[in-house]
Amino acid sequence: MERITVAPGAQITVLPAEKFNRCRISINFIWPAAREWATAEALLPLVLERGYRDCPDMTELSKKLARLYGAALSVDGTMGGQSRVLTVTVSGIRDRFALAGEPLSMEYAGIAFGVAFRPYLVDGLLDAEAVDIEREQLRELLESEINEKRGYCIRQARRKFYGDSPAGIERNGYLDEVNSLTARTVTDAYFRMLRLARIEVTVLGADVEAARTCLAAALKGVLRTPSELPSPIAMPACKARSFEEPLPTVQGKLCLLFTSGVPCAPEELSALRVAVAALGGTPTSRLFQNVREKQSLCYYCAATHISLTGALCVDSGVEHDKAAHARDAILHELSAMCTGTLSQAELDDVKRALKNQLAAVSDTLQGLEGWYFAECMRGTQKTPEEVSAEIDAVTQEDVRRVLSRFSLSVCYTLTKEAGADA
Repeated sequence: MERITVAPGAQITVLPAEKFNRCRISINFIWPAAREWATAEALLPLVLERGYRDCPDMTELSKKLARLYGAALSVDGTMGGQSRVLTVTVSGIRDRFALAGEPLSMEYAGIAFGVAFRPYLVDGLLDAEAVDIEREQLRELLESEINEKRGYCIRQARRKFYGDSPAGIERNGYLDEVNSLTARTVTDAYFRMLRLARIEVTVLGADVEAARTCLAAALKGVLRTPSELPSPIAMPACKARSFEEPLPTVQGKLCLLFTSGVPCAPEELSALRVAVAALGGTPTSRLFQNVREKQSLCYYCAATHISLTGALCVDSGVEHDKAAHARDAILHELSAMCTGTLSQAELDDVKRALKNQLAAVSDTLQGLEGWYFAECMRGTQKTPEEVSAEIDAVTQEDVRRVLSRFSLSVCYTLTKEAGADA
């Protein structure tokens, strides 16, 4: 891996990708999330993906990508802890496979940096027609979130867990604000992002000079005051709160969110990976074996950890009349791992599973990019091989220590409506 600083707050990460016949250039804008900008910022990826100054027509853009041997463009937005992230990615075959020796990397970079830095403007604003069309798409997305009950339950739990914290700002914005979005408000959000964001460009298998040249040119004349990114946080410990939401569902949903009260130290992240996997991250985990298989209290039961916000999440699909029993069983398994002994066989199984996952990181361009971008967001630069060695060194006592810091904060249950059939 190589890191190249092009300008203050603008860096390129070069990752080895010799074994792939495709390459990838991604431009990541990362800036502190703000509640008042959330909905306009959520619309930005949808509008930007429609085209840019040199190719504002969606049909022509599709044809251009097709002529580049089927290259692909995507623009995505997400939340990373207390930061918002917008990512522009172009991928396609590598230069050496071009039939006529075309400089494909420069073409890919031209499209990616064009979308990111040269949007299609009409009288200084993002195209109003594009904003109107994508505003309706965003509305439909927000209105349909309840249709996928597992994700909906987790989001509802997160809303209670994070409250007014920047970490709780909605990735897709807020339905009651969609009508107020205009070309002006979305354009203002775009230029605010350009001014504040830290820019992280990732190059995998493409010509690095093409990306460096395009980034340097894109930044010329742009007034930027990149913000410091928020550090990882943890919600304070509090008395556990329970919430129930009745919905006409056949299967109930249960989400438990725990907090450690303090951010996870980088040197303890590997121990936490092992602990969470042992609790509910593999088919040999305690939750899978004991809550699902032996007690038949749920259809699935999974544990995940969000390192940027110090949250431990356990979510489960349950029979409505077994939700309370499943909750108690989950809490029992967590308590047992904090006070009891994790057998050596369990520990070895978890370590093998995690090391297999780490070994597979380099199997895809997306996997490589995702790994190193997550490291960047945490402020660390560890390789999968380094983390694999750390996992090998995790002990049973390490698992008990990191898990014992967590306390239940929110329990959210989707249950059937009163009088409804199961």
